Amino acid sequence: MNRIRAGAAALAAAAVMFVLYPALRPWHDESTAAGALASMSASTWVPSHTFAMIGFILVPLGLLALARTVADTGSDRTLVAAFVTSTVGTGLVLPYYGAEAFGLHAIARQATTNPQIDLLALADQVRYHPIAASTFGIGLAALGVGAALAAVAIWRDNLLPRLSGVPFALGFLLFLPQFFTPPAVRISHGVLIGAGLLWLATALWRTAGATRPRPIRRAGPGH
Repeated sequence: MNRIRAGAAALAAAAVMFVLYPALRPWHDESTAAGALASMSASTWVPSHTFAMIGFILVPLGLLALARTVADTGSDRTLVAAFVTSTVGTGLVLPYYGAEAFGLHAIARQATTNPQIDLLALADQVRYHPIAASTFGIGLAALGVGAALAAVAIWRDNLLPRLSGVPFALGFLLFLPQFFTPPAVRISHGVLIGAGLLWLATALWRTAGATRPRPIRRAGPGH
């Protein structure tokens, strides 16, 4: 398997991760103590959030492979910028997801046997700590910008179907707003990202064996 197809496989795997994340995440009314306890102590809480973390890691790897397909063209710099921006975004969101996945689950498990633990208050401290919330928001914004840059590069280059980057970009641009929507919308958002990533992965896989003429670089005088 060449590097471009490995990148396509990474995008396809990320698609599965982002579909599984909201589909398996337990959904209860987390504004209540009972609902928060039911969700955060559930056996699927940690795996579902871990799927999202894996997905975030895989996306920049796919974008790096995508950048290789347009090397030495006018779109290569845009895709390199998309890769770098998405990598930074991933680095910023992972600590928050780790605290959400493992920290809140551990607190909830303790709260099941110790009613003195105020799960809602502790969860708010974890989720809404100024630095944690800020880095999380900036990270998601960076991922959205990275996806949008990738979509623009795909549209301009014409190596892949022009629209193949649009659902992917839309899904990541909507990542932050979807947190304020009902479970059904969040699950649908996971499907949107999954479909966008799968389309992009398929298009990238098909280009792996294709050849394209590279620009001829003329030697300067005296060379």
